[in-house]
Amino acid sequence: MTTKYAALLRGINVGGNKKLPMAELRTLVEGLGHSGVRTHLQSGQAVFAADRGDEESLAVELREAIEKRFGFSVDVIVRDHPYLKAVAEACPFPAAELEARQLHVTYYSAPVDEARFAEIDQAALLPEEFRLGDRVLYLYVPDGLGRSKLAEQLSRSRLNKGLIATTRNWNTVVKLIELTAEGS
Repeated sequence: MTTKYAALLRGINVGGNKKLPMAELRTLVEGLGHSGVRTHLQSGQAVFAADRGDEESLAVELREAIEKRFGFSVDVIVRDHPYLKAVAEACPFPAAELEARQLHVTYYSAPVDEARFAEIDQAALLPEEFRLGDRVLYLYVPDGLGRSKLAEQLSRSRLNKGLIATTRNWNTVVKLIELTAEGS
């Protein structure tokens, strides 16, 4: 059975580092035997159909192929369409009422719990807020991510130790659902 997936690559094409042209990424994913490959934006999203593997094995396969082809390591998270859709449906913030720059989702490679973020004084950072979901963190930042003190604290490496974490704005969250639904 063929399943549609989105691969989320962390830290490519940012500030001139880890340049990975999307056309070459599409070719690489197709070369791994996957079909219906599309990319979204330049910041590292690829959508594809696979008839073998699971999220973890596909992420490892893609990470290893990128390192072999481009000579640098990239963290990769792969999620299927039902998961992506469930993440959007479980959003604890009123997504339809917010601008995309105000709402972000951080995808994690494994489950996270409140204890990991216990050092953050959420009340002191209001109106910025975060909530945890199934391997995700929902982040509401009314003035955008670039000015967010909460986002700065959440990105501390000790809070994300042992995990792959990559953040997408709400527009990208919705677009990946649309792209993985096509032809499903």
